[in-house]
Amino acid sequence: MMAAIIGFAAVFLLAFAGVPLAFSMLLAGVGGYAALRGIDPSLHMLGQVVMDASTNYGMSVLPMFILMGLFVHKADISGELYDAANAWLGHLKGGLAHATLAACSLFAAISGSSIATAATMTKVAMPPMRRLGYHDRLSTGTVASGGVLGVLIPPSVPLVIFGLLTETDIRQLFIATILPGILLLLLFLGAVWITLLLNPSLGPRGERVPMRQRFIALRGVWSTIVLFAFVMGGLYGGVFTATECAGMGATGALLIAVVRKKLSFSDVLDCLQETAATTAMLFAIVFGALVFANFITLSGLTSQLVEWIQTSGFSLTGVLLAMVLIYLVLGALMESMGLLLLTAPIFTVVAVDMGVSPVWFGIFVVMMIEVGMLTPPVGMNVFTVKTLLPDVKLSTIFRGVMPFVIANLIAVGMLIAWPEIALAPLRWF
Repeated sequence: MMAAIIGFAAVFLLAFAGVPLAFSMLLAGVGGYAALRGIDPSLHMLGQVVMDASTNYGMSVLPMFILMGLFVHKADISGELYDAANAWLGHLKGGLAHATLAACSLFAAISGSSIATAATMTKVAMPPMRRLGYHDRLSTGTVASGGVLGVLIPPSVPLVIFGLLTETDIRQLFIATILPGILLLLLFLGAVWITLLLNPSLGPRGERVPMRQRFIALRGVWSTIVLFAFVMGGLYGGVFTATECAGMGATGALLIAVVRKKLSFSDVLDCLQETAATTAMLFAIVFGALVFANFITLSGLTSQLVEWIQTSGFSLTGVLLAMVLIYLVLGALMESMGLLLLTAPIFTVVAVDMGVSPVWFGIFVVMMIEVGMLTPPVGMNVFTVKTLLPDVKLSTIFRGVMPFVIANLIAVGMLIAWPEIALAPLRWF
């Protein structure tokens, strides 16, 4: 237990000293393993982990989904997604906020990145919302919170990494997000509605678009909808594995960008270079997390934690609520990816030992990580929006996301109360 505590302390100290998280975990894991077993076994473990992980066929999911998102971004469809959503929802009270959330869910479904979704929709949605008199609190809170849908809606990079770290089927994880994703979007829309019910001045009603114009607006996004339906339909229907799904998605996004004449040869090279750099970073993070997890397992912390919970008589709900509290505290202090890497291997063993489905638990963990991306002082989506809108106070954005944080926690509570929200789709496909 003491070795594990020292290991965690070393990771935090190295990270706060400016050492990248991947290398913080790698150094702490190798050093801790060496302290317990010796330097030779430690170095052997390091080499074995890197070799096994880097040759894992499932790891190829990461670069393919990243490349898919970059091609979609180059195709410049975010504005058309927003226009289509606005045509159908803009006439409602706070319609542009509703349209922003709908566009965020569509963009997240093809980019897989929360921060990319928040950054893109900030550029697209903020100008019209400001022009129509939306308060910065509602508008910035909406784009920052809409971005977290990218964490849950496939293709989700955090879900892929959770699957790789815990050896959970990535296809099943993606399938399990169907109802939670819909639920979270509806709760976010409800958060906008309640916010405007309490303070109608925050978001005026837009003009009603004729039905004919609404269908015309869909012309610009049909290719995106077809791509998502093709990729996710193939995955859910068992036609593609998760890795094949990623490859088909990247190919489809490339074709869409080429047909729309939005992609030059130099753009393709830029996308490939950025994909390689991002993939290398994520691979390093996964290597570090696996090495550190091996050290934690060797230290006996996981087994002692499981034994302590078994003998303490805590109910499953009590344990899950304790985890919620831990995620709320750590999420306010740590970046989301670091939180996932440090907690998933340990907490998953504890949850599975208590009879929890690892697929359900993956959805639970990712939904809690979403909350950490919005809460102060280290809400990454909030800081992303702030970077793009330097004239808006940080406190304004944090106030704006609070209704969505509450909505997210309600979704987590419903997931705990009714596990079938995540598990039922597994029986459909």
